[in-house]
Amino acid sequence: MIAVVVDSNSQMSPELAERLGITVVPLIVRIDGTDHVEGVDLDADAFYDFWTPDGAPVITTSQPSPGAFLATYEALIAEGVTEILSIHMAASLSGTLNSATIAARSVEVPVRLVDTSTASFGVTCCAWAAVDAIVDGASLEDAAQVAECRAATLATAFIVGIPELIDRSGRTAGVDVGAASAEGIPILAGVGGEFSVLTSVRSVSGAIDAMVEFALTHPPTSPDGVRVAVGTSDRSSFPVGQAITERLTDRTEVADVVQYRVGPSIGAYTGPGTAGLFVF
Repeated sequence: MIAVVVDSNSQMSPELAERLGITVVPLIVRIDGTDHVEGVDLDADAFYDFWTPDGAPVITTSQPSPGAFLATYEALIAEGVTEILSIHMAASLSGTLNSATIAARSVEVPVRLVDTSTASFGVTCCAWAAVDAIVDGASLEDAAQVAECRAATLATAFIVGIPELIDRSGRTAGVDVGAASAEGIPILAGVGGEFSVLTSVRSVSGAIDAMVEFALTHPPTSPDGVRVAVGTSDRSSFPVGQAITERLTDRTEVADVVQYRVGPSIGAYTGPGTAGLFVF
């Protein structure tokens, strides 16, 4: 039996994790000196409540420890799991994959690690593809390769609430989001882990138009069309997510539209007002 594990940077909701049978290992988010466990004692709504008109909280994020991964792997083995597929955010962005690698050396079943070269719901997109492959009878290695292929073709488009945060984080290396924001609202796009400014627009409606067009022109990965995951951060971004969802629902090019929240470990580097989508 193959188990699939991801980290909470995947922004996978408990409902989707249960539906897909995926285990989520949480990151630690420190806010104003206090540690919180993402998805356990800190969800998206509680996280954005720390942001006030007077300013932003001081936030740092930490990868799960090797011990956290080891405890997860051992619990799965105790349940009868014989192989583990552990799929994680880019090693260039976090030490999460390294922690998983250390833990994998201490268990007696095969653990196949996947560096998705992406972050946020992109990790979930890769894990989802792997689960579908396993359900269809794929081996551990075949499922890992499916996840890696999905990572290479993933596409995302989004707007960030606070451009300075993502610039400081280095998570869109080579893209000066702050400078682009001087021209309007920059739409950031990423394909296969490489980011650029897709365009800059003058209004939120223009941003919605650009992101919808981006999704509809992405090559489909199945005969049924593309899946689109629409992400929102706090309440201020909900209208954007709703508009994108309405525009994509019932389009012949789109097989499915799902929702996710931009939670603490991503919101720490993008801020309130962030919204966007993944196409997979």
